[in-house]
Amino acid sequence: MFWDILYYYGLPISLVMVVISGIISWNCKHTFKKYSEVMASNGMTGAMAAQRILSAYGVNDVEIRHISGDLTDNFNPKDKTLNLSDSVYNNPSIAAIGVAAHECGHAIQHHVGFLPNKIRSALVPGANIGSQFGPWLAIIGVGLMAYLDNSDGGGIGSFLFTAGIVMFSLAVLFYIVTLPVELDASRRALVILRKDGLLAGSELGGARKVLSAAAMTYIAAAASAILTLLRLISYGKRRN
Repeated sequence: MFWDILYYYGLPISLVMVVISGIISWNCKHTFKKYSEVMASNGMTGAMAAQRILSAYGVNDVEIRHISGDLTDNFNPKDKTLNLSDSVYNNPSIAAIGVAAHECGHAIQHHVGFLPNKIRSALVPGANIGSQFGPWLAIIGVGLMAYLDNSDGGGIGSFLFTAGIVMFSLAVLFYIVTLPVELDASRRALVILRKDGLLAGSELGGARKVLSAAAMTYIAAAASAILTLLRLISYGKRRN
Protein backbone atom coordinates (compact mmCIF):
# COMPACT_ATOMS: atom_id res chain seq x y z
CA MET A 1 0.00 0.00 0.00
CA PHE A 2 2.73 2.48 1.00
CA TRP A 3 4.82 1.73 -2.08
CA ASP A 4 1.75 1.86 -4.34
CA ILE A 5 0.91 5.34 -3.03
CA LEU A 6 4.44 6.52 -3.74
CA TYR A 7 4.38 4.93 -7.19
CA TYR A 8 1.08 6.48 -8.31
CA TYR A 9 1.17 9.76 -6.39
CA GLY A 10 4.92 10.30 -6.04
CA LEU A 11 5.06 12.98 -8.75
CA PRO A 12 2.37 15.28 -7.31
CA ILE A 13 3.83 14.77 -3.83
CA SER A 14 7.24 15.76 -5.20
CA LEU A 15 5.77 18.83 -6.89
CA VAL A 16 4.21 19.90 -3.60
CA MET A 17 7.60 19.39 -1.94
CA VAL A 18 9.23 21.59 -4.61
CA VAL A 19 6.73 24.36 -3.86
CA ILE A 20 7.30 24.04 -0.12
CA SER A 21 11.08 24.09 -0.61
CA GLY A 22 10.75 27.20 -2.75
CA ILE A 23 8.74 28.96 -0.07
CA ILE A 24 11.29 27.97 2.59
CA SER A 25 14.16 29.19 0.42
CA TRP A 26 12.38 32.51 -0.21
CA ASN A 27 11.71 32.93 3.51
CA CYS A 28 15.38 32.29 4.30
CA LYS A 29 16.55 34.95 1.83
CA HIS A 30 13.81 37.38 2.92
CA THR A 31 14.63 36.96 6.63
CA PHE A 32 18.36 37.38 5.99
CA LYS A 33 17.76 40.50 3.88
CA LYS A 34 15.47 41.97 6.54
CA TYR A 35 17.99 41.62 9.36
CA SER A 36 20.90 42.57 7.10
CA GLU A 37 19.40 46.04 7.15
CA VAL A 38 19.24 46.14 10.96
CA MET A 39 22.59 47.26 12.30
CA ALA A 40 23.91 45.74 15.53
CA SER A 41 24.39 48.16 18.40
CA ASN A 42 27.95 46.92 19.03
CA GLY A 43 29.01 48.05 15.52
CA MET A 44 30.86 44.79 14.84
CA THR A 45 31.01 43.36 11.34
CA GLY A 46 30.62 39.65 10.66
CA ALA A 47 34.39 39.29 10.31
CA MET A 48 35.05 41.10 13.58
CA ALA A 49 32.50 38.98 15.43
CA ALA A 50 33.98 35.79 13.95
CA GLN A 51 37.49 36.75 15.05
CA ARG A 52 36.34 37.53 18.55
CA ILE A 53 34.45 34.23 18.86
CA LEU A 54 37.27 32.08 17.50
CA SER A 55 39.81 33.74 19.78
CA ALA A 56 37.55 33.43 22.83
CA TYR A 57 37.06 29.70 22.27
CA GLY A 58 40.68 28.85 21.54
CA VAL A 59 40.30 28.23 17.80
CA ASN A 60 43.49 29.97 16.76
CA ASP A 61 44.36 27.96 13.64
CA VAL A 62 41.44 29.11 11.46
CA GLU A 63 41.87 31.92 8.92
CA ILE A 64 38.92 34.23 8.22
CA ARG A 65 38.53 35.00 4.52
CA HIS A 66 36.31 37.23 2.41
CA ILE A 67 34.56 35.45 -0.49
CA SER A 68 32.15 36.70 -3.12
CA GLY A 69 28.42 36.09 -3.27
CA ASP A 70 25.53 36.12 -0.81
CA LEU A 71 24.82 33.32 1.66
CA THR A 72 27.90 31.47 0.39
CA ASP A 73 29.41 31.47 3.88
CA ASN A 74 31.12 28.27 4.97
CA PHE A 75 33.78 26.69 7.14
CA ASN A 76 36.29 24.57 5.24
CA PRO A 77 37.90 22.00 7.55
CA LYS A 78 40.45 20.95 4.90
CA ASP A 79 42.34 24.23 4.82
CA LYS A 80 40.86 25.52 8.08
CA THR A 81 39.34 28.67 6.64
CA LEU A 82 36.16 30.43 7.70
CA ASN A 83 34.81 32.03 4.54
CA LEU A 84 32.40 34.95 4.87
CA SER A 85 30.44 36.38 1.94
CA ASP A 86 30.04 39.97 0.79
CA SER A 87 26.86 40.45 2.83
CA VAL A 88 28.49 39.15 6.03
CA TYR A 89 32.22 39.95 6.08
CA ASN A 90 32.04 43.77 6.22
CA ASN A 91 28.42 44.12 7.32
CA PRO A 92 27.75 45.25 10.93
CA SER A 93 24.23 43.83 10.92
CA ILE A 94 22.36 41.39 13.13
CA ALA A 95 22.12 38.90 10.24
CA ALA A 96 25.83 39.13 9.47
CA ILE A 97 26.85 38.52 13.07
CA GLY A 98 24.39 35.62 13.36
CA VAL A 99 25.68 33.91 10.21
CA ALA A 100 29.31 34.50 11.20
CA ALA A 101 28.63 32.98 14.62
CA HIS A 102 26.99 29.97 12.94
CA GLU A 103 30.09 29.35 10.82
CA CYS A 104 32.21 29.74 13.95
CA GLY A 105 29.99 27.03 15.43
CA HIS A 106 31.20 24.71 12.67
CA ALA A 107 34.81 25.66 13.35
CA ILE A 108 34.30 24.89 17.05
CA GLN A 109 32.68 21.56 16.14
CA HIS A 110 35.78 20.65 14.18
CA HIS A 111 38.04 21.89 16.97
CA VAL A 112 36.36 19.74 19.65
CA GLY A 113 35.80 16.71 17.41
CA PHE A 114 31.99 16.79 17.28
CA LEU A 115 31.08 13.23 16.18
CA PRO A 116 28.22 14.00 13.72
CA ASN A 117 30.53 16.48 12.01
CA LYS A 118 33.18 13.77 11.59
CA ILE A 119 30.60 11.40 10.13
CA ARG A 120 29.39 14.04 7.67
CA SER A 121 32.93 14.76 6.52
CA ALA A 122 33.53 11.05 5.94
CA LEU A 123 30.35 10.84 3.85
CA VAL A 124 31.22 13.74 1.53
CA PRO A 125 33.03 11.76 -1.25
CA GLY A 126 30.39 9.04 -1.46
CA ALA A 127 27.54 11.53 -1.17
CA ASN A 128 28.88 13.66 -4.03
CA ILE A 129 29.10 10.65 -6.34
CA GLY A 130 25.81 9.18 -5.14
CA SER A 131 23.83 12.39 -5.64
CA GLN A 132 25.09 12.77 -9.21
CA PHE A 133 24.95 9.20 -10.48
CA GLY A 134 22.76 7.21 -8.07
CA PRO A 135 19.32 8.30 -9.35
CA TRP A 136 20.34 7.87 -12.99
CA LEU A 137 21.68 4.36 -12.39
CA ALA A 138 18.48 3.42 -10.58
CA ILE A 139 16.29 4.78 -13.39
CA ILE A 140 18.33 3.00 -16.07
CA GLY A 141 18.09 -0.18 -14.03
CA VAL A 142 14.31 0.11 -13.78
CA GLY A 143 14.15 0.66 -17.55
CA LEU A 144 16.17 -2.47 -18.25
CA MET A 145 14.05 -4.51 -15.85
CA ALA A 146 10.88 -3.28 -17.57
CA TYR A 147 11.93 -4.03 -21.14
CA LEU A 148 14.15 -7.08 -20.73
CA ASP A 149 12.16 -8.87 -18.01
CA ASN A 150 14.03 -11.89 -16.63
CA SER A 151 16.63 -12.15 -19.39
CA ASP A 152 20.28 -11.45 -18.81
CA GLY A 153 19.51 -7.80 -19.44
CA GLY A 154 16.94 -7.91 -16.67
CA GLY A 155 19.62 -9.17 -14.31
CA ILE A 156 21.83 -6.29 -15.32
CA GLY A 157 18.89 -3.96 -14.70
CA SER A 158 18.43 -5.27 -11.18
CA PHE A 159 22.14 -4.85 -10.50
CA LEU A 160 22.20 -1.26 -11.80
CA PHE A 161 19.03 -0.42 -9.86
CA THR A 162 20.47 -1.78 -6.60
CA ALA A 163 23.79 -0.02 -7.20
CA GLY A 164 21.98 3.27 -7.87
CA ILE A 165 19.88 2.94 -4.72
CA VAL A 166 22.94 2.20 -2.58
CA MET A 167 24.84 5.14 -4.07
CA PHE A 168 21.98 7.58 -3.62
CA SER A 169 21.39 6.29 -0.09
CA LEU A 170 24.82 7.70 0.80
CA ALA A 171 23.67 11.12 -0.38
CA VAL A 172 20.45 10.80 1.63
CA LEU A 173 22.42 9.75 4.71
CA PHE A 174 24.60 12.83 4.22
CA TYR A 175 21.52 15.07 4.22
CA ILE A 176 20.21 13.38 7.36
CA VAL A 177 23.53 13.67 9.24
CA THR A 178 23.78 17.31 8.11
CA LEU A 179 20.70 18.21 10.15
CA PRO A 180 22.18 17.69 13.66
CA VAL A 181 25.43 19.29 12.50
CA GLU A 182 23.70 22.46 11.27
CA LEU A 183 21.28 22.65 14.19
CA ASP A 184 24.12 22.24 16.68
CA ALA A 185 26.15 24.97 14.96
CA SER A 186 23.18 27.35 15.26
CA ARG A 187 22.64 26.34 18.89
CA ARG A 188 26.30 27.02 19.68
CA ALA A 189 26.09 30.35 17.85
CA LEU A 190 23.09 31.59 19.82
CA VAL A 191 24.58 30.49 23.14
CA ILE A 192 27.84 32.27 22.32
CA LEU A 193 26.11 35.45 21.14
CA ARG A 194 24.07 35.61 24.35
CA LYS A 195 26.78 34.46 26.77
CA ASP A 196 29.48 36.75 25.38
CA GLY A 197 27.12 39.69 25.05
CA LEU A 198 27.58 40.18 21.32
CA LEU A 199 23.82 40.39 20.83
CA ALA A 200 21.00 40.75 23.33
CA GLY A 201 17.25 41.23 23.50
CA SER A 202 15.58 41.85 20.14
CA GLU A 203 18.95 41.66 18.38
CA LEU A 204 19.45 38.10 19.60
CA GLY A 205 15.86 37.34 18.59
CA GLY A 206 16.60 38.60 15.08
CA ALA A 207 19.68 36.39 14.81
CA ARG A 208 17.61 33.43 16.01
CA LYS A 209 15.05 34.06 13.25
CA VAL A 210 17.79 34.19 10.61
CA LEU A 211 19.35 30.93 11.77
CA SER A 212 15.96 29.22 12.17
CA ALA A 213 15.00 30.17 8.60
CA ALA A 214 18.31 28.77 7.35
CA ALA A 215 17.79 25.55 9.33
CA MET A 216 14.46 24.99 7.58
CA THR A 217 16.26 24.85 4.22
CA TYR A 218 18.33 21.91 5.47
CA ILE A 219 15.22 20.16 6.74
CA ALA A 220 13.52 20.66 3.37
CA ALA A 221 16.59 19.35 1.51
CA ALA A 222 16.69 16.22 3.67
CA ALA A 223 12.95 15.63 3.21
CA SER A 224 13.25 16.02 -0.57
CA ALA A 225 16.18 13.58 -0.71
CA ILE A 226 14.32 10.99 1.38
CA LEU A 227 11.23 11.34 -0.82
CA THR A 228 13.30 10.89 -3.99
CA LEU A 229 14.91 7.76 -2.58
CA LEU A 230 11.55 6.27 -1.60
CA ARG A 231 10.11 7.04 -5.04
CA LEU A 232 13.03 5.29 -6.74
CA ILE A 233 12.56 2.24 -4.52
CA SER A 234 8.83 2.18 -5.33
CA TYR A 235 9.62 2.06 -9.07
CA GLY A 236 11.93 -0.91 -8.52
CA LYS A 237 9.34 -2.76 -6.45
CA ARG A 238 6.76 -2.38 -9.22
CA ARG A 239 9.15 -4.08 -11.66
CA ASN A 240 10.06 -7.03 -9.41
